[in-house]
Amino acid sequence: MTNRPADRPDDLEAKYRRSKIINVVLAALSAFLLVVVAAQLSTGQPAPSADGGAASPPQQAGVELRDPHDPMAIGDADAPVVLVEWTDLRCPYCAVFNRDTLPALVREYVDSGKLRIEIRDVSFFGEQSATAAVAARAAGNQGMFPEYLGAVYRAAPESGHPDLPRDRLIGFAQEIGVPDLAKFTADLDDPLLLEAVRQSTGDAQRLGVNSVPFFAIGNSALSGAQPIENFREFVDAALAGGE
Repeated sequence: MTNRPADRPDDLEAKYRRSKIINVVLAALSAFLLVVVAAQLSTGQPAPSADGGAASPPQQAGVELRDPHDPMAIGDADAPVVLVEWTDLRCPYCAVFNRDTLPALVREYVDSGKLRIEIRDVSFFGEQSATAAVAARAAGNQGMFPEYLGAVYRAAPESGHPDLPRDRLIGFAQEIGVPDLAKFTADLDDPLLLEAVRQSTGDAQRLGVNSVPFFAIGNSALSGAQPIENFREFVDAALAGGE
């Protein structure tokens, strides 16, 4: 059996120098990527494209809007912290968050005026995702956007993407008592609502949001249907940072 020779001191020194250089380069690269992501979340500006140009910026100047008339938001516009959520109505994990975690966040933070939740719809799972988002916006035109999301997510299966044809979308509106069902049905065919959903989806992708549910507070992000404890830590850190 041939013994492997031991590394000589000069070999070890050379390897140490190479390792040190590599670590410095990796640290610099990681720092650069963090700055890019933070800039995207805080300003809404996209990272440079691969060819050296820049993609078109999203319409909103920042992640949070604080529009007091936003029908897709829950809580006071002047709350100290805004949690932005990206969601797809055919996403099973979005349904888990809505059913299991959102009520606690509303009870513990929104109702006390500490937190505002702004919802951004995306259509990542096909045409039915887009039409379902249009339906939620149609309910939002009558002040019932969160209630509509709740109805859709309560009916969602434990796994997989639910089938959401037009008649079922109308059924959810009936279930929650949308006041003017004829207007709701007409709004399902409103091209401006569909364009708004597509714009919201494009804005999310330009910000680097490619999976849902996804959440942001300022420059910090959280992904997935995390346990409530993780959201408490997320919100509490933001509240403490604002003191």
